[in-house]
Amino acid sequence: MYKIFTFLLSLIVSANAFAEDKCVAYKIRPLVRIEKPNWVKKVGQPLQMMDLYHGNVVATLVDEYNIVVNIDELPDNEGFCVGIKDINATIGYSDFLVKVDMRHKLDSCSYKAVLAHEGEHITAYLSVIDDFQNDLKKSVYSAANSIIPIFVKNEEDIADAIDDLNNKLQTHPDMILVKQKISAEEELRNAKVDDENKQYEELLKCNG
Repeated sequence: MYKIFTFLLSLIVSANAFAEDKCVAYKIRPLVRIEKPNWVKKVGQPLQMMDLYHGNVVATLVDEYNIVVNIDELPDNEGFCVGIKDINATIGYSDFLVKVDMRHKLDSCSYKAVLAHEGEHITAYLSVIDDFQNDLKKSVYSAANSIIPIFVKNEEDIADAIDDLNNKLQTHPDMILVKQKISAEEELRNAKVDDENKQYEELLKCNG
């Protein structure tokens, strides 16, 4: 039984490889477009007490990929090759929720000082996305260009093939690496904002 199973597995692997070979000829260079979403800032004051001298920013990252595919029908009704033609990506921050301690009265001097400090954090987030635009485009292109069109036997399997292409794109090592770099740079820039401690000086002026 084990030998038969191994033989059958070898046949399946060989068949998949042969099907993939059929689709190599249909691979094209993808066109990649990346845009940043419009963003909005909201401010709230939680009922629970926070750090009096620091607010908090919750950033919502948009990471969406709209894949346009080529669907090439193979001769003799053998099936279809589904490959990436274009990628329209939206990557960036869409929403920032700024939390300010409720002990700072709305529009007071201290409220405005904390809010200004958190605004510097928002600027830090946005600057990272701006600075990584070329890296993002190169990574998306590199990942998309490495993906061979997927062979499907039946037309009803095309939707699953598109999902598979999307998954291969987003799990590609180049995509994972650029996102790790972005995350690390965000931490560095936000830490720098806190290290400068500008809000303490402003808060002292409010109390003086």
